Amino acid sequence: MINEDDRKPVLEYPCRWAYKVIGSDKGEMEKAIGEIVQGCACTITPSNTSKTGKYHCLNLEMLVDDEGHRTGVYDRLRGHPAVKMVL
Repeated sequence: MINEDDRKPVLEYPCRWAYKVIGSDKGEMEKAIGEIVQGCACTITPSNTSKTGKYHCLNLEMLVDDEGHRTGVYDRLRGHPAVKMVL
């Protein structure tokens, strides 16, 4: 559903949310995710690896309580040194 006033999707919380976490060291990324989402149930699954093997992608799926929780996790992931990019 889209809010016609500002063209943003309307999300109903709590909801499951998926992040794609990209970095060069899978182990360090998993450790970073564990630190950031500690206490929250989540699923981490491996995704793609770059052709040269330099970059790896992990899928993180978790239940978020509200927009602040969703964006807070995103911001903390994005700011972690083991993470190059979050989608």
